[in-house]
Amino acid sequence: MRTYKASEFKAKCLQLMDDVAESGEAIIVTKNGKPVAQLTALPNKPQTFFGALKGYVSIKGDIIGPVDTEWDVLK
Repeated sequence: MRTYKASEFKAKCLQLMDDVAESGEAIIVTKNGKPVAQLTALPNKPQTFFGALKGYVSIKGDIIGPVDTEWDVLK
């Protein structure tokens, strides 16, 4: 993780923001040698919810066919 002094960060802020957004690598901003802030990239949000979980959910077995197990339901 890269570290920048506050004065150096102030001079290069816009370029550093672009670098972090492109690389995904966070940077630390220090003041008087002590870390005071961390700049990280935000995760990309999908435009719509449709397809947002692609790759995270998997279907195992038949989800359409009838269930072979009887349910015990209270009336």
